[in-house]
Amino acid sequence: MEVITLTDGGQEAESVARRIAGFIEPARESLEFALYDVRLPDPVGSIVADQLRAASKRGVKIRLIYNVDSGRPAALHPPPETRPEILEQLPIEVRAIAGVPDLMHHKYVVRDSEAVWTGSANWTIDSWSRQENVLAILESAGIGGRFRRNFDELWEGRNVERSGFIEPDPVDVGGAEVRAWFTPGQGEDLSQRIATAIGAARERVRIASPVITSGPVLATLAEAADRHRADVAGVVDGPQVGTVFNQWRDNGHSAWKIPLLAKALTGLDFTAKASTPWTPESKLHDFMHCKMTVADDTVFLGSFNLSRSGEQNAENMLEVRDAELAGRMAAFIDQIRALHPKATAPGDGA
Repeated sequence: MEVITLTDGGQEAESVARRIAGFIEPARESLEFALYDVRLPDPVGSIVADQLRAASKRGVKIRLIYNVDSGRPAALHPPPETRPEILEQLPIEVRAIAGVPDLMHHKYVVRDSEAVWTGSANWTIDSWSRQENVLAILESAGIGGRFRRNFDELWEGRNVERSGFIEPDPVDVGGAEVRAWFTPGQGEDLSQRIATAIGAARERVRIASPVITSGPVLATLAEAADRHRADVAGVVDGPQVGTVFNQWRDNGHSAWKIPLLAKALTGLDFTAKASTPWTPESKLHDFMHCKMTVADDTVFLGSFNLSRSGEQNAENMLEVRDAELAGRMAAFIDQIRALHPKATAPGDGA
């Protein structure tokens, strides 16, 4: 298992494309892509496309699913802009998955049901060069088989709501215990699993999430702000969190979460990236996009935001018990945190 971190301006998009090409190259039988958003103009796009063409010539069956915008307003981040007419020029089978009632938000590839590329990064230039993200590459038939089953749920059913029902049984991957979680089928259980890990931590908790709106996680963090049992800190995306506070205040249904999030952000050591707020006219998408939680020696990483929407989307997350990885990922989150100012909340200078 290899875990790669991306930072804003820390790498070129071409370097990520070459890693993906290297992941694709050994494929013998099948490649399955579940991608929320894929927009890779040349020359970056050709690095990946050339490997897909070569794989097809070897007889590899290639399938790809992508999210189709449901038409709801994109308040927090840009809607996907996948261009199916470009995908259809490649030797692959393509199916669109409607983001109804919630998004097909995966960003993974399965190779021969034996290896997986997954994480928080969409397949866009900004995602690979201007955002904080985390990527994981696993060589494991146990994990690969679970991702393949999840892909087949979506490919055959074309229905987000009826996917994600694979049990998160533990798999040994190079000596680390790994569980693959999928939503929405396991969405509420996953939020509770992360909240429980945060609450049980004795030494450290580190969180990187654009927003935090999951009820169990918010309640646990608010409690942690009072008891100070573990060292809890994290980083969020400032404009996106500000939008969440405004939405909660305006709609009233989730107003009860406002004091919980405010207490977590201001009572714990959270910072907030002042990214470029999204508008239909904005060109730069430099969001704090990493989705990762470290609780002592356990790491949760993938496409899943710590949000209620995340529970209802088609998402994935790896739960990895490995002390070395946890230490490295906690240091990565601290590296991001140090670059940004203290997070604020309404009434606290927001």
